[in-house]
Amino acid sequence: MKSINLQRTESLLLELVPEALSNLSDTRINSLAITAIDCKNGKYDATVYYDGSDYSKQEQQAINTLLAKANGHIKSYCLNATGWYKCPNFKFKADDSLEHNMKIEALFEQIKSKD
Repeated sequence: MKSINLQRTESLLLELVPEALSNLSDTRINSLAITAIDCKNGKYDATVYYDGSDYSKQEQQAINTLLAKANGHIKSYCLNATGWYKCPNFKFKADDSLEHNMKIEALFEQIKSKD
């Protein structure tokens, strides 16, 4: 179970990271849908999950590279918006849970139709 402070941090970052991305000029990442943020080690590390269902593995790797390059801008934006002394190190991953859920639902539909 995560502490309330850590959950608040994740919630705030879930608002700030998309705002920071929207300020970028690169159209491949400035409208990227952020689905979740998972903070570890207090506020020192955070994994940012984005909706990767529309992208191939190669495109996801390219997006991860672009996001890694924009990491400094995102951290600066978060620091300015919050007044924090330190901002987490962001790592970016495609969130494929939606795709998995859709596959599971399709399997349930197949099972249901066989009955």
